[in-house]
Amino acid sequence: MNAEEATVHGRTEARGSRLLRIVLVDDQALVRAGFAMVIDSQPDLTVVGQAGDGAAGLDIVRQDEPDVVLMDVRMPRIDGIEATQRILALADEGTIRPPKIIVLTTFDDDDYALRALRAGASGFLLKDTLPEVLLESIRTVVDGGAVIAPTTTKRLLETRLLPHLDVGDPPHSDPQPATPETDATSAGGVAPTLPEGGESASSEVSASALSELGTLSTAGADAPRAGASRLDAADMRRLESLTQRETEVLVLIATGLSNTEIGERLFLAQPTVKTHVGRILMKLAARDRVQAVVFAYEAGLVGPGR
Repeated sequence: MNAEEATVHGRTEARGSRLLRIVLVDDQALVRAGFAMVIDSQPDLTVVGQAGDGAAGLDIVRQDEPDVVLMDVRMPRIDGIEATQRILALADEGTIRPPKIIVLTTFDDDDYALRALRAGASGFLLKDTLPEVLLESIRTVVDGGAVIAPTTTKRLLETRLLPHLDVGDPPHSDPQPATPETDATSAGGVAPTLPEGGESASSEVSASALSELGTLSTAGADAPRAGASRLDAADMRRLESLTQRETEVLVLIATGLSNTEIGERLFLAQPTVKTHVGRILMKLAARDRVQAVVFAYEAGLVGPGR
């Protein structure tokens, strides 16, 4: 066993299970080096590959099949949004094991965020995110959750960008880079945390972690028809396939409630809540809770909090 193998072996034992394998895709070598240094400092995480553009990132993901990809947005050849779509398309075909993708960018831009989530990303964070929050975000998406920078979430929800944004083409003007002055909470993220299918017993992060990362703020579940539907015919059929109880659970997911809170609100046992959430994700063809929230907004089931 060489020195590198010994180090990896020791880190695996420290976590008590296999290492989480991370791929970094960013056109700035210094950014990749910084992320790699933070990630490799952890006993349960390891960087297995790096790429300087989306096309190279796609090749590395095919080769190494990581658990998580940290993906930049603006890169040569193939941008991060298209690379995310292509990676997840390969996963849907069964060509590769599906990774979780967190999109990171310098630009606090709502269009990038929405396009990333619709492409299937499990998170959208700014590059000024604190190292500890980035590390927690990686673990959160592996456990089936999702993370979004809270400044982005607030604008998306309060200005109703989710049902109205045109996300067909990249922005033509350069958005402003995020700065520490933009918002003191920019280092956090949203963390709805149920794995696909709702089967994991450890699906919810602790209350303190949720408090630090932030939660969604939307209209209450008592107003299930908060806005006009923007769904196409196929999505309308998906919505109509939900039972009344599943629709109630979807609204509560969109208000940011955890499984425990949904159970308390609806007087349901936790296994029952997880079953409902799993069926909702399956019927809506949603990869995770964030995509279910986007669907709920576009369906007009909930509206922005005030």
